[in-house]
Amino acid sequence: MQDQFARATLDRDAGYALLDELQDEATRQAAFPALEGLAPGFTDWVVTALFGGTYQRDGGLSLRDRQLLNLAALTALGGVEPQLVGHVRSSLRIGMSREEIVESMVHLAPYVGVPKALAGLRAVGAAFAAVDQ
Repeated sequence: MQDQFARATLDRDAGYALLDELQDEATRQAAFPALEGLAPGFTDWVVTALFGGTYQRDGGLSLRDRQLLNLAALTALGGVEPQLVGHVRSSLRIGMSREEIVESMVHLAPYVGVPKALAGLRAVGAAFAAVDQ
């Protein structure tokens, strides 16, 4: 029987290389060291599966597109402001402008609700302030 499903790419080294490109040291320190002590190996799984897997798909999405989707999904989800702040910082690192990031939050308001868009904007402000320090 012919394999009907595409094989998943799970490239640990590519995942860590991409993580280095996306995250500055402050973002990485906020996200992972505490987790490793609490749930050993979980960080490695996240990096391998997400950054070495999903991000590596050859599906026509640029890194910028993927970051924009992350901003939208995290804002819509709500309650994940630390991750949203990290992805705002990553978006800046890959060249998205502050105006694009802010406008994405404004654009989301009628779709996800004003309270979630406001929470998203607060996270954006926190990320900008941290970068400016």
